[in-house]
Amino acid sequence: MTVRQQAWSWGVAFAVFLGLLYLLGDILTPFVAGMAIAYLLDPACDRLEGMGCSRIVATCIITGTFFILAIVLLLLLVPLITAQIVNFAQNIPDYTTALREKAVFVIGLLESRLGPDELAQLRDAFSAVSSDVVKFFLSMAGGLASGVESLLTLASLALITPIVTFYLLRDWDHIVAKVDGWLPRASADVIRTQIRLVDDTLSGFARGQATVCILLGSFYGVGLLLAGLDFGFIVGFLTGLISFVPYFGMLVGLIAGLAIAIAQFGEIAPVAIVAAIFAAGQLLEGNVLTPKLVGDRVG
Repeated sequence: MTVRQQAWSWGVAFAVFLGLLYLLGDILTPFVAGMAIAYLLDPACDRLEGMGCSRIVATCIITGTFFILAIVLLLLLVPLITAQIVNFAQNIPDYTTALREKAVFVIGLLESRLGPDELAQLRDAFSAVSSDVVKFFLSMAGGLASGVESLLTLASLALITPIVTFYLLRDWDHIVAKVDGWLPRASADVIRTQIRLVDDTLSGFARGQATVCILLGSFYGVGLLLAGLDFGFIVGFLTGLISFVPYFGMLVGLIAGLAIAIAQFGEIAPVAIVAAIFAAGQLLEGNVLTPKLVGDRVG
């Protein structure tokens, strides 16, 4: 089989695999999640093996620790996040009214400096933007609320994923050896080298970026909570979780935080504190977290 034929074969197999994932997404979700978690935990399991633990003992320790920490984290965060989501959805109309009143006040101050045409354009622009903002927050709150309501439907994910993770992590080296046996002997060394490079880069990036998102979300959440911002923790934590998209996560969180701060406080100082928290988060991410946790691992 030529290299082109091999490439076509692997390409078709990969396309079929993606098609099956799409068609059987709901069924395969626990297995895909378990595979991803096992992939991320394998280096820790290998380290315990190197310290003298058997593979089964190392797997029990790593898997148990990971899911116990995940459960504790969920038990601590879910009630707080759920309450803030519900309160946030209920208070959106009040925030919208407060923002409109403040905008009218600002427009009144500008009337002496702007002509009628400019004022009309400003009012139209504000009405359009405020309508879009309200729709965005309503859809976000509705999606989050529906996600909370559907937690019971995730029972299969919560039950099956740890089991899949355990068995995949226990047999990970055997699985890798089996897949290695499928490689064409003539180009096996080259393929192994390239896969190893991809694996080192991908695993380092995934682990580092996940750590950055969690730490950044905790920083934003605690900072906004201490600043007294309504729903500060949920806004900050979600901002951190979507911060893997450069600038988008911070901008969404900044706009939401400033809008809530303006509606809640109506003063410059608290709004400036909220803006300063996001600015500090960006400095922390760009100068400390990402270079240390992602850059050093990816190279």
